Amino acid sequence: MVRPVAVIVALVVFLAGLAGCANPGAEADPAPEPPGNAAAEGFPVTIKHAFGETTLGSRPERVLTWGWGSTDASLALGVVPVAMPAAIYGGDENQVLPWNAEKLKDLGAETPTLLANPDGGTTIPFEEFAAAAPDVILAVYSGVTEEEYRRLSEIAPTIVYPDQPWATAWQDVVTTVGTALGRTVEAETLLRDIDKATREAGAAHPELAGKSVIAVFDVAEQLAVYKEIDPRVVFLTDLGMTVPPAVAEVPAVDDGFYGNVSYEKADLLVSDVLLIYSESEETLQKTLARPSIKNLPQIKSGRYAAIVGQQLVAAGSPPTALSLTWALDAYTTKLAAAASRTS
Repeated sequence: MVRPVAVIVALVVFLAGLAGCANPGAEADPAPEPPGNAAAEGFPVTIKHAFGETTLGSRPERVLTWGWGSTDASLALGVVPVAMPAAIYGGDENQVLPWNAEKLKDLGAETPTLLANPDGGTTIPFEEFAAAAPDVILAVYSGVTEEEYRRLSEIAPTIVYPDQPWATAWQDVVTTVGTALGRTVEAETLLRDIDKATREAGAAHPELAGKSVIAVFDVAEQLAVYKEIDPRVVFLTDLGMTVPPAVAEVPAVDDGFYGNVSYEKADLLVSDVLLIYSESEETLQKTLARPSIKNLPQIKSGRYAAIVGQQLVAAGSPPTALSLTWALDAYTTKLAAAASRTS
């Protein structure tokens, strides 16, 4: 989902001004091993990333996840982390995302220890990491800096993003986590299943095919426009939609996953469909009431899809191994309604 102060896995732009404290949960049991001698298969394994490479000599039993998506990938592969970040955006009363809570219930597992996460993944609670005594730290979609990586590596082998912070495709998160956990076959199966569900959803709504879409979030007197590399946008193209030239023309902030466009220049955002993320119906109406927004062709003709509410916003910001299918129907229904109004 988002961050201008910090980026929460893509909550970045939405997390400005949010603050919270994590409440520790019960410590989860170490990740179960598959039957037979599978625990030894595929190890040692070396995973390359932005700060070099990390080698795991054996299948990790105590897994700690950080950032966005690594928790979901681990759970989707049947591995319950011993510690994971508290969900300050989109989480339930226990600061756990709904799709993670559902998966934990399916696995018959208690909520792992929740790591303090007041700003969506920017401030790392190193002491809490060390106290969890992990065998591996998975931060595949995160904003971990090189200095932080070195500190984390003193606690346990750490795996971060392959290239840019907060920009790892959710599929790559699944693949990397699967490799680290010795569950590559399960990861491949999971990806096939999700890809099938996504394609079927797109096929069920042929009105999406070929329609251009721009995804935005209203923040701090401007619109955050998600770039082509952002997993949110990749998800939309997986549904059969396209990215218009206007997105490429928006300069990225720090060469990252989004750029900013002032309200006065909103008319540059030419597309068939406008996707608007909004934390509440109230904030959505404020966005739609802005003169430069309400006069956009997409708004005047009803060619916009509003994703409203922290949980739905989080589910696609960006999508994960669990949140994508959790929110798939809601997203496709709204997008299809907007696309059907195009000429």
